Amino acid sequence: MNKILKTNEAISIAKNLRGQDKSIVLVGGFFDILHLGHIKFLQKAKEKGEVLIVLLESDETAKKTKGENRPINNQEARAEILSSLTSVDFVIKLKHMKSDRDYDNLVKAILPDILAVTKDDLFIEHKKRQADMIGANVITVIPRISNQSTSRLAKIIEEEFEL
Repeated sequence: MNKILKTNEAISIAKNLRGQDKSIVLVGGFFDILHLGHIKFLQKAKEKGEVLIVLLESDETAKKTKGENRPINNQEARAEILSSLTSVDFVIKLKHMKSDRDYDNLVKAILPDILAVTKDDLFIEHKKRQADMIGANVITVIPRISNQSTSRLAKIIEEEFEL
């Protein structure tokens, strides 16, 4: 089975998993240049349930959020990389989400048991609100690893290659 799903496929699979009483953990992000922080986060998130689903942000959202030179890897490449990890069961390639309501509707449709986050997640209040809507738990699985971030790596690459 392909681990990279369209939204409608993911909703159907999540419904089937819930019917089997499988616990679903949901995470989201850009995962632009995969680094140790990402790997540890995904591994720890997977430990909290039976199935780990990753919501992978679009290239358009990355550009709007992270800057004109981002993402470094397009969504297709990021999805392939994430899907190769044993801790990741499914990757959903998101279209550009225009509002919180778009995210809320997707989370309601998937109905995860757990929303896994890192400590100091910038969107923690949004995720807590979503979890309350569906009766899920927000679980902090790791602290942010201070010297590990895609933005830091992207800056080093830009400086090194004078981009």
